[in-house]
Amino acid sequence: MPNAVDANAPGKLFLIGEYAVLDGAPALLTAVDRRVHVRVARAPSGHWSLTAPNLGLDRLDLGPHASRRPAFARDVEARLAVFDAVREDFLNTADIEPTPVHITIDSADFARDGHKLGLGSSAAVAAALYAALAEHAGVPLTRRTLATAAIRAHRHAQNGAGSGGDVASAVYGGLISYTRDTEPTPLAWPADLAAFAVVTGTGASTPDLVGRVRAYAAAHPRAYNIDIGHLAELAATAPRRLADTNDFLALADAYFAALCTLDTHAKAGIVSAQHHALADLVADAGGVFKTSGAGGGDVGLVFVARGPNEQAVRRALIEAGAEIVDLMFGAAGVRIDSADIGDARQVR
Repeated sequence: MPNAVDANAPGKLFLIGEYAVLDGAPALLTAVDRRVHVRVARAPSGHWSLTAPNLGLDRLDLGPHASRRPAFARDVEARLAVFDAVREDFLNTADIEPTPVHITIDSADFARDGHKLGLGSSAAVAAALYAALAEHAGVPLTRRTLATAAIRAHRHAQNGAGSGGDVASAVYGGLISYTRDTEPTPLAWPADLAAFAVVTGTGASTPDLVGRVRAYAAAHPRAYNIDIGHLAELAATAPRRLADTNDFLALADAYFAALCTLDTHAKAGIVSAQHHALADLVADAGGVFKTSGAGGGDVGLVFVARGPNEQAVRRALIEAGAEIVDLMFGAAGVRIDSADIGDARQVR
């Protein structure tokens, strides 16, 4: 058993398929080069403990037993939701009582000026933490078993919500087509398609937005089925439409329009006035804007053909005071480094 294990996992962006993926439609996601870093190290004190600066936790004493921990104030309990779900799932699955460890979780890359960007930090934490705990305890995991376990734990932390696409993206990396509870299909990014993220607000609560859409589905099932069916039909075409940049741009434009319709009916707050303004600005310069993931205040996406139109779109955004987020798409999935022997590797 190594003294310490480091693991890291990337963030994600939903490109096409958000909301429809919750009802079984495929989604197109890319991993991005903002990474959560997790360290699991032996605890000489004999107590489990947790440091997570982005959650305001510094060496929080979790007690001597992995399967039991002290109770904390309600706000602390809420911040521990993903950690607890991963720990409990790992212990139940591995059927072991591991040596007490100190766990450090750093998700600073996923925020800007104290506000989250909507890049899936909790999903990346679930993937990296699960991988690090397993490696430190000597429990072998393949990429597929890691994804299944981390999705299960993350969904539990979200009270059963979530497609699992964000966790799958964190585990597998790259560009993937993902259908709920299935192994994703890797895809190649088209050479002549440019895409980048722009700041659209100060972060949004995915459970809140999804909850409002679910409330619309319960109150108006027929109308909801029409809206979500349109999104699903569009999402199903995404992998083949990647082959032609103009065709994919038309798809992104149509998907955003369909999301706007869903949002108007659900009154969820997926699409804001700033989103509409950015969409008009980008369209005038020759590109396509859409929300990403849950929408709200999270980052938005711009798609445009490489070349003159890309430069025109970037100029228009900069002149309008919009902030482009510097992200590399197609980042590698979960990586593990056993600090004792330096065998950094990607989970396969």
